[in-house]
Amino acid sequence: MSQDITTQRVLFPGLFKKPVVACFDQRQGSSDGGAILLQAADRQLGLSAALAACLGDERQAGKVEHTIHQMLGQRIFGLACGYADANDAARLANDPVHKLLLGLDPESSDSLASQPTLCRFENAVGPKELFRCAEALADTVLSRQQRRLKKRVRWITIDLDATDDPTHGEQQLSFFNGHYHHSCYLPLLAFVNFNEEKEQFLLAAVLQPGNAAPAGCGLGLLRRVIERVRRYFPDARIRVRLDSAYATPEILSYLDGAKVQYAVSLIGNAVLQQEAESLMAEVRKLSAASGKSERLYGECQYQTGKTWPQPRRVIFKAEVVREGERDPRDNPRFVVTNGSQKPRWVYEKIYCQRGEIENRIKELHHGLEMDRTSCQGFWANQLRLLMTAAAYALLQELRIRATGTECARSQVTQLRERLLKIGAAVVVSARRVVLHLPRWSPFYSSFCRIASGLGATVG
Repeated sequence: MSQDITTQRVLFPGLFKKPVVACFDQRQGSSDGGAILLQAADRQLGLSAALAACLGDERQAGKVEHTIHQMLGQRIFGLACGYADANDAARLANDPVHKLLLGLDPESSDSLASQPTLCRFENAVGPKELFRCAEALADTVLSRQQRRLKKRVRWITIDLDATDDPTHGEQQLSFFNGHYHHSCYLPLLAFVNFNEEKEQFLLAAVLQPGNAAPAGCGLGLLRRVIERVRRYFPDARIRVRLDSAYATPEILSYLDGAKVQYAVSLIGNAVLQQEAESLMAEVRKLSAASGKSERLYGECQYQTGKTWPQPRRVIFKAEVVREGERDPRDNPRFVVTNGSQKPRWVYEKIYCQRGEIENRIKELHHGLEMDRTSCQGFWANQLRLLMTAAAYALLQELRIRATGTECARSQVTQLRERLLKIGAAVVVSARRVVLHLPRWSPFYSSFCRIASGLGATVG
């Protein structure tokens, strides 16, 4: 508790020639010293301010202790630092670094917003405000990349995919999902990457009911994302990669009309299997002769009986998989595309690269605990999803500044440990923060690189 100040000391006799004493009498200390980098990144991006501007405040002005911007920032910074629950507000209420992140005097007696206050804040937001927040998030991400890349953007790739968000109790629009075998929500996530860069930027996060159709609101989100991307990069060519759940006639027709290159997985049927059979027979012979997995690529023109108005190009991978002592297994795959590249290039260099989105989803799940949507109200949970997306955007900004655009594939959890939990931060006064980070620390160079890029002084 804040009233308890211990002066207990820990002695380590017999380990070194000189006595080692650990003291715990520093009043203004915090283990989240590196979080000040988050504030610097947020200030340059203007992310929390843009989101807060989309939210109305109907409270009586004379009774307001914490502004909308402060409460929103408290939750976003908390999520980025690993505090996924609003309940964590109780132990962070007087943390000097977290107070400093919100522009408060770290030595004052003013506390951060409590859990009940944050709960009321989350449940007061409506769908129109959330829609404006989603637009603000996309605009912030795209404007940042526009400043970074300027006119050097040739290709922009959009990946769309949904994941499960398990629910507990009687939460609004929580339904049993037969694919995941539990009650859940279905967040729909949109990522973009530029040219040949590996980094994928989270552009949109939409919470869907647990019983949403496989394609869900994919067409609406895809249309808005493409329009937004073209507004910032009018001269760039756009490519879309989608799973078989999104191979609906409506989505394919829209992509054709929007003059967008696409590679969308198809579920095999009798007609497609027959088209690939000659190549499958050949690859079976190759695999039997080599004793290894073999694959060949081909293509055909395919049109459904009723739903496709014209034939489309379908490329297929004819593959036989051998795993240890198991019997060889046929593994044909089909992708519909309007690209003109060779079948192997389309499959391996374009479509297969969408597998990276699974790593980004894992980062959101395991690094930022995106599935902590435990509010009873659906819109409150949508706000939590957007705040998680904002926290991810801030961490991604730090990761890029630490490693460059060719980003090392570190998990968000590792990034947090390296850049945020770097040691104790001692708040000497309201204007000065001292970070105890020895030069021999493996995190020293990364921290200095990021801090310098964000305009901080490293001494």
